[in-house]
Amino acid sequence: MSFRKKVDKKLRQKEKKYETKQLMKEKRSDEYKVLEEVFDRSTLMTVYEFLNKGTIDEISGVVKAGKEGRIYWGRDSDGGELAIKIYLTVSAEFKKGMLPYIEGDQRFVHVRRDTRSLVYAWAQKEFKNLKRAHQVGIRVPRPIDVKKNVLIMEFIGENGVSAPVLKEASLQSPDKVYQQLLACIKKLYQKAELVHADLSEYNTMIWDGELVLFDISQAVPLEHPMASKFLRRDLENLHRYFKKLNVDVLPIEETYRSVTRGKR
Repeated sequence: MSFRKKVDKKLRQKEKKYETKQLMKEKRSDEYKVLEEVFDRSTLMTVYEFLNKGTIDEISGVVKAGKEGRIYWGRDSDGGELAIKIYLTVSAEFKKGMLPYIEGDQRFVHVRRDTRSLVYAWAQKEFKNLKRAHQVGIRVPRPIDVKKNVLIMEFIGENGVSAPVLKEASLQSPDKVYQQLLACIKKLYQKAELVHADLSEYNTMIWDGELVLFDISQAVPLEHPMASKFLRRDLENLHRYFKKLNVDVLPIEETYRSVTRGKR
């Protein structure tokens, strides 16, 4: 039996399983339409490879949709919750936005500049960034696996409901959260040697009383030529948001010196 026929057989088997469980066609019909829209043949084969390996046991509806892709909720073979991030491979706007973060990152110096190659590199970039942050003890979604434009990671939340982002959370002590986030930025810089480069109240979650950084595909290593500019922008976002909450924020240059001390 050819590889394509084996894949087609697996697809039919899995589709039958989902129909039986009524996960896709009845309970989440709208999400299923989006799933079909996003999943080209190559992506489907990648997802079903993860299914065959047992990395994914179940995949359901869309948790988050954005210009760079979709995040689906799923479970692994042990029942653990997964975030399955699938990057779009056809967005010219997305490609344009990637380049400042990939160019200058020595980990991806040999990546070709066609859209599909850049998207595959972007998925690898987020996986590597998550891994570096996780290894030094920064709370991020635990990276599990990546292939082509599909990234598998820990789901932050419960039963398919995502943890609230900082913007949506009710903060009892904004001053404390400000200090925690500043310490997190410093640890990311000092220990993981990364700059988030897109930090805001929209890509920081609060779960079980902890801050969780996510969406770090754009994070750059310290040797990136724009690392300092990106760090200042992150600190400006932090300053702006917490100042609105009447937190006694530190001057940006002071926080910049504190974060970079000994590393510049």
